[in-house]
Amino acid sequence: MTPFRIFLIAAGVAVGSVVAITLAWAAIGGGAMPIHGVVALSLGVAGTIALAWVLMALAFKSDRDGWDDRADRTGSADVETPDKP
Repeated sequence: MTPFRIFLIAAGVAVGSVVAITLAWAAIGGGAMPIHGVVALSLGVAGTIALAWVLMALAFKSDRDGWDDRADRTGSADVETPDKP
């Protein structure tokens, strides 16, 4: 899957979320959402998607590069344990 296609999917999710939340807000009697509310909501949704995307990419990169294996050496012989009194 190309990065552009992934971006289009993320943008579609963001637009769909903003539309759904705006309609839900109007349905519960919140009135029409002003443009400032729509902009803030759009930035919040886009920022959440971007943060999730970056954190998942870092988790996959960490797993691929073996950083997760190197961090967990509790049973290894090369780990020094302090002497207990």
